[in-house]
Amino acid sequence: MQTQVWLAILSLVGVLLGGGLSYLVQTSVQRRTERTERRRLAAERAEARREEQLDLLRQFIRVAQQAERAAEDRNNTQAWKTAALDALDELWVCERMIHVLFTPALHSLARAYVKALDHVLWHEPGEGSLWDHLRAPKVAFLDATREELSRLT
Repeated sequence: MQTQVWLAILSLVGVLLGGGLSYLVQTSVQRRTERTERRRLAAERAEARREEQLDLLRQFIRVAQQAERAAEDRNNTQAWKTAALDALDELWVCERMIHVLFTPALHSLARAYVKALDHVLWHEPGEGSLWDHLRAPKVAFLDATREELSRLT
């Protein structure tokens, strides 16, 4: 009878020990899987953010080019004014999105470029040409954009 009790106790201890080890292994695997999943999701979010930033920059540069063209083709017709206003409206929206998605330094340069475009659309550049007025803010923005994008890679 005493042997049977010891065998039952040993069996119970074996089951408890095996169950405990199984639980520890399962928990460890589950944690590792969760960590891997979190890293994968973070990488996907970072890639989606980068794509969003690239799309915004493409749009900003495309619309800035339209504004430059409008400034060069200034003729003060209603059609020209409408096109210029549309380009500026879209530029200001892009500038605000740059504020949301990029660093303050890049936003500041985007804002300076948009202000310069706004100025040359509605006023004669004064000293120098239209391109002289736009060159410094445009190049500063593009250079800072390249640096920012290389840092994000």
